[in-house]
Amino acid sequence: MRRTRPFGDTGMDITPLGFGTWVIAGSGWQYSWGATDDAESIAAVRHAVDSGLNWLDTAPAYGLGHAETLVGKALADMPEADRPYLFTKTGLIWEEGDDRTGPPRRIMRPETIRAELEASLRRLRVEHIDLYQVHWPDTGAVFVYGGEGASLAAPTPLEEYWQVMADLKKEGKVRAIGLSNHAVAELDRAEAVAHVDAIQPPFSAVNRTAAPEIAWAQAHSTGVIAYSPLQSGLLTGAFTADRKLTADDWRSGSPDFTTGLSANLALVDALRPIAARHGVSVAEAALAWVNSWPGVTAAIVGARTSTQIDGWTGALTLELSPADLEEVATAINSTGAGTGPARP
Repeated sequence: MRRTRPFGDTGMDITPLGFGTWVIAGSGWQYSWGATDDAESIAAVRHAVDSGLNWLDTAPAYGLGHAETLVGKALADMPEADRPYLFTKTGLIWEEGDDRTGPPRRIMRPETIRAELEASLRRLRVEHIDLYQVHWPDTGAVFVYGGEGASLAAPTPLEEYWQVMADLKKEGKVRAIGLSNHAVAELDRAEAVAHVDAIQPPFSAVNRTAAPEIAWAQAHSTGVIAYSPLQSGLLTGAFTADRKLTADDWRSGSPDFTTGLSANLALVDALRPIAARHGVSVAEAALAWVNSWPGVTAAIVGARTSTQIDGWTGALTLELSPADLEEVATAINSTGAGTGPARP
């Protein structure tokens, strides 16, 4: 497997793995992974780059600005030639003084997009963003992960907010523009306004529901960076049935870690012999599976510490054989883990 892959037609070549910053955003907000150590987080960002990853994915919503701030600190003294591409997002906003434990709002008004971009540039300490993404479609409602909250205002039409994103690209504020968590019908509407440079769907051996969006991207020369490729830690091989998640860890209420846990762990067990044959970790086998899917450019992987990063960077060069992929597909079908097609 090549060390880098063309990222759609953006002109960027990116590594098959990128560092995701959701997990380092700290506690005290709605979708926290629990308490983190900022010094360890900054060290992890730097270690990811030192390990060969050439892009980072973040968002204002992660810790309500905290993750972006940590990335800015981590990269502040890094020579320009060594700096990774920076990908961030817009569309989940909060007001100063809000209850930080409450959900953000899905808002994509033209003025909020521009205000969010300027705030991200300040926190990241840069003058432009390499990939600017719409985090979720504007619904005019409070954001609830996996559902929908109370309506607050009329949503901004997709065509209107995507035109603002295209304008930012023309102005040179951002190099490329993308859509995260948008379905095929929405991608079609956006493409009619301006080219969709990249998409960011959730995709893993457990959650395979984004297969139609990935196929759309492949047909439109659109890059794909998959998020949650380890299903929020389930596919690392380290998660066990008796592990207790803290109350401030959002996963404690997720069906993947409750009602679906048994099937998911059975799939993990099926990945172990594949990993052993290649001399890699279960996490690396799971990541290689994601990157083997036609149309996927790369996967976003988070970590709290440098040591955790060392547990999955082998997937940068790992390539599964057709027999390996068929073995995974058989395991998906036999365990009943997750949803979506078991093979392309």
